[in-house]
Amino acid sequence: MMYAFIKNIRRYVITAIVLLFFSSCSDFLDIVPDNTITLEDYFANKEKAYNALSNVYAGIPNNHLIHNTEWLLGDDWLGQRDATKAQSGLVGTRIMEGNQNTTSVLLGYWQGSNYATDLYEVIRSANTFLEYIHLVKDLSDDERAQWIAQVKFLKAYYHFILIQHYGPITLIKENVQPNAGSEELFVNRSKIDDCFDYVLELIDEAIPNLDDETMEDELGMINQSIAKAIKARVLLFRASPLFNGNKDLYGDFYDHDGEPYFPMDEEGSQVWTQKWKDALVAVNEAINNCETEGFGLYEYEEQPYKFDMEDWKNNTEAMKRLYSLRLLIVDPWNKECIWGRTYRTGQSGTIQDASNIRLPRTFTNGVQETTGNSWNWAGATFQMVNRYYSKNGLPIEVDKTFDKNNMYRLVSTPSQDSSEYEPLRGILQPDFMTVSMYLNREPRFYANLGITGGYWRGHQYRIDTEMYGGTPGGYDPSVSATDFMWTGVGVQKFVHPESKSGSWIRQIHFPYPIIRMADLYLMKAEILNELNGPGQEVYDEINKIRQRAGIPNVEDVWSNPNLCNSLYLNWHQDKDGLREIILRERSIEFAFEGSRYWDVVRYKKATAEFNTPVTGWTGNAYGQQNFFRLEVKQRRQFLNRNYLWPLSLNEMNTNANLIQNPGW
Repeated sequence: MMYAFIKNIRRYVITAIVLLFFSSCSDFLDIVPDNTITLEDYFANKEKAYNALSNVYAGIPNNHLIHNTEWLLGDDWLGQRDATKAQSGLVGTRIMEGNQNTTSVLLGYWQGSNYATDLYEVIRSANTFLEYIHLVKDLSDDERAQWIAQVKFLKAYYHFILIQHYGPITLIKENVQPNAGSEELFVNRSKIDDCFDYVLELIDEAIPNLDDETMEDELGMINQSIAKAIKARVLLFRASPLFNGNKDLYGDFYDHDGEPYFPMDEEGSQVWTQKWKDALVAVNEAINNCETEGFGLYEYEEQPYKFDMEDWKNNTEAMKRLYSLRLLIVDPWNKECIWGRTYRTGQSGTIQDASNIRLPRTFTNGVQETTGNSWNWAGATFQMVNRYYSKNGLPIEVDKTFDKNNMYRLVSTPSQDSSEYEPLRGILQPDFMTVSMYLNREPRFYANLGITGGYWRGHQYRIDTEMYGGTPGGYDPSVSATDFMWTGVGVQKFVHPESKSGSWIRQIHFPYPIIRMADLYLMKAEILNELNGPGQEVYDEINKIRQRAGIPNVEDVWSNPNLCNSLYLNWHQDKDGLREIILRERSIEFAFEGSRYWDVVRYKKATAEFNTPVTGWTGNAYGQQNFFRLEVKQRRQFLNRNYLWPLSLNEMNTNANLIQNPGW
């Protein structure tokens, strides 16, 4: 206990920062002969200062790595953890099982535990950078201003991530000095509105000195488009029910002065409304800025792969749409990606590694290719499979034409020579036995998922997937008893069609999106609905996404009595109904990207949504009859206390001024 206490004390003083902040600089011991180093030495020239800048960027969460990623939060994904009952890795899934705790916080960004970066250490690194960057002699004034602005933004962003997870946080505006007193060393948590205000203040300070655009060799570095887009997201969270007048959950959560940490403003009050208005101003500014800089919704404009040429020729419109949706994430730095998480060359363990299926032996003369970088086990839950729309752009439980009573019935796709197969060319295999619910679904369903009777584009091939035991994409105990899609459904959204097994060198690398244009459009739709209720302006923003997805406009299908179940008819004309439609649209458009978890949390619906066990097909079964049987795959637990993550016991023991989050 004493060791942990001393270790935590060191986190608060600047002397501890020196080693942590610059540990990646391989030559730091050679600065002076007697190995005595000072902070000034790290800002002796532009090259060393750039290393310091890179260290601040290194705090961006590792959501591209399957064991570190927050994208496993929610109910989109299921990995193979149940195979070994391992108590490490797949930390997002472990949180959803109800394993969050105060002893060793999972994804603990406050202190840097269990696959998370210590964001407070990175914030202190940012403060050090801002304090010493003026010393660099060979740096132009414009470059200095640009770097300072980038670091201010990142400092704001890291504070925002902490707010997302913990609610009220301690604001580290400056580093404390080694001789600081306890009042400076042990800081209280600030009220939620003060936390958001500080984040917004830093972003506003940064924006004027950021470049309008980023050069090709600096992609991923902060520019005005990124800053304005993230500012819109910050304001959306501030306006959302979790943080905006949350009496029911946090009405009795008080600071040391007996004042509530959370605002208590009633819905519809002037303060409550102003927060939504601020969000609208920000999202409009972000959209205008991004569109001016050439950002927009991604559309595939090249020729198809050779394996798709014939189907492209015979089913051109559908195949172009499929390619646009299939390559949306993995086409590196396309015009939709405003900001993405890049990663170093040679890094493995990515979501692409975990979700890519192995190349079947039929493509390799019967020889099993190496399993490296194609782990074949990160798949989709049955909840996510159900969430995708029908071909009419309605939830399958709402669409009157979708045969819900026979969803699990085995059916055959049309034969190749039939007219019924023409619109399915390149999308579903002809004359193939599959399950009824896989037919008549929206294009994103086929672009994002790996299903029985569909196609998997990977390893520079088009693979006819079957997904059950002994077939392409399915269980193969001769290779691994645990590496298979446990739900029987794969996710190809993050697999580039040219990525191969065996080494990172054989993969196509791409940024994992932090924010993209579709998010801004749907954010605007949500904000407009909260402020003004349903209207054409809201529908237009939603329809931008739906049109790219190849489904009808929202107002057309929800008002159609021939398609829409009478219980939901004209739901889009009701504010609450339209909110649900927008959130459903977000859950599909950003499937597997970690968005749904935060959308459900910020609307305080997680206890209703995330206590249901995740289900799937019998992934290690042989033959369709045995494979298409639904099973409970994993129990889930989400309690009211899980809306805010706990502070660790070590942190609480170190700083007596901290007040623990409710329920922990």
